[in-house]
Amino acid sequence: MTKTKRLVTGALMLALGMVLPFVTMHIPFLGVMLSPMHIPSLLTGFLCGPALGLLIGFIMPLLRSVLFGMPAFYPNAMSMAFELATYGFVSGFIYHRWKTQNLKKVYLTLLVSMLLGRIIWGITRVVMLGMMKTPFSWQIFIADGFIRAIPAIILQLILIPFILDRLNQAHILPYK
Repeated sequence: MTKTKRLVTGALMLALGMVLPFVTMHIPFLGVMLSPMHIPSLLTGFLCGPALGLLIGFIMPLLRSVLFGMPAFYPNAMSMAFELATYGFVSGFIYHRWKTQNLKKVYLTLLVSMLLGRIIWGITRVVMLGMMKTPFSWQIFIADGFIRAIPAIILQLILIPFILDRLNQAHILPYK
């Protein structure tokens, strides 16, 4: 993929990250459950590589917070920025290291990316909430990072491989 195509694709993913939360904004709990900004962050890594994945993932929640007031800038958008940057970087880094890509590698990359992203999210929450003297326990980390995220995890595990497979069938990307 040329540099221009990567930049345009990255801009499209950033725009998608701005728009998707509008679908769930009228039911805030649904937005938390489906994590709509996670999908374009992960896709950016797959489609554009680790550098752009990291950049778009980091900017997305901060820009959305500044433009639309949601998510709240501190600590939500700040901790999401590190989480989504991790998603974008790790998905791009792992996926583009293989000489050949296939559906099995998509799933492996997704699982590792989501796990590391949630760990980074938890670490940033501990640091940020610690500065505010607000407790963030292991139970809160498991509940918010994994239990409540089950619908989002399932959605990502279904939707992202489907999108990548369709792009591959259309000879657009990402399999080599």
